[in-house]
Amino acid sequence: MVVQHETFIAKYKDLLERELAASIHKLNAPQALKGAMLYSLTAGGKRIRPILLFAAIDAFGKNPEIGLRAACALEMVHTYSLIHDDLPSMDDDDLRRGKPTNHKIFGEALAILAGDGLLTYSFQLISEDEHIDDQLKIWLMKMLSICAGPEGMVGGQVADIQAENQELHLRELEYIHQHKTGRLLTYSVMAGAKIAGATEEELDLFEKYSQHLGLAFQISDDILDVIGDEKIIGKPIGSDRDKKKSTYPSLLSLEGARDHLAFHIQGAKETLSKTNLKTDLLEYLTDVVAGRDR
Repeated sequence: MVVQHETFIAKYKDLLERELAASIHKLNAPQALKGAMLYSLTAGGKRIRPILLFAAIDAFGKNPEIGLRAACALEMVHTYSLIHDDLPSMDDDDLRRGKPTNHKIFGEALAILAGDGLLTYSFQLISEDEHIDDQLKIWLMKMLSICAGPEGMVGGQVADIQAENQELHLRELEYIHQHKTGRLLTYSVMAGAKIAGATEEELDLFEKYSQHLGLAFQISDDILDVIGDEKIIGKPIGSDRDKKKSTYPSLLSLEGARDHLAFHIQGAKETLSKTNLKTDLLEYLTDVVAGRDR
């Protein structure tokens, strides 16, 4: 079964990579801008968010390729957020996925515009999708706006910046990560489910699953910032500590953070079991999140 899941991931990751590059190459835009967009968009990574979207469609027995445009749009929004996150005015990072960050190669102005281009182009991609009807396009664009915008990722990023050099309560830390990281993961699985024709009850369960998954994802990231290998995860270890950020290990201890991670992994899987769908691939991806090396 593991081999089958890895084959699925490899197949749809390759499909995604080719579609992402093709989508940028066909743009009638300045070459410098396209180069900066492509640099970060094709820099690698596990593509967990689009793979989750494909896996959610697969859980309903539908062809995951019907979600290709939505998956590309999602990855573009995620990549824009990383470009902007790395800027000197934000996290001021020099490395991303083992490579110099966008602004280190192209300069701050073009990096900002590359992020802007990816964000806005993502909605164009969904609007031009010939495989879905207009009502679904509206739902996907509205939900992406919510999850990526002020009520989602951007709001979480603001809360994260304001929390620097402060010791947070666990509830405050979870708010940051439910929004900064978790909302795009929520979009990943809910968009896939919606594309596949999920009922409202099924969408509710997928949302609850994603909430557990989002926190597990961030807890794992915090743990890796303490014990990870810089060569594997592609960014400096201990950066959260150096920036005096509250993290799960700093609030709960490393062992406590691991216990919290296990709690959310279990909660995610228990929620999946209530859907009565074929969710073994999503369960496998949940375990990937728990032990991820990015």
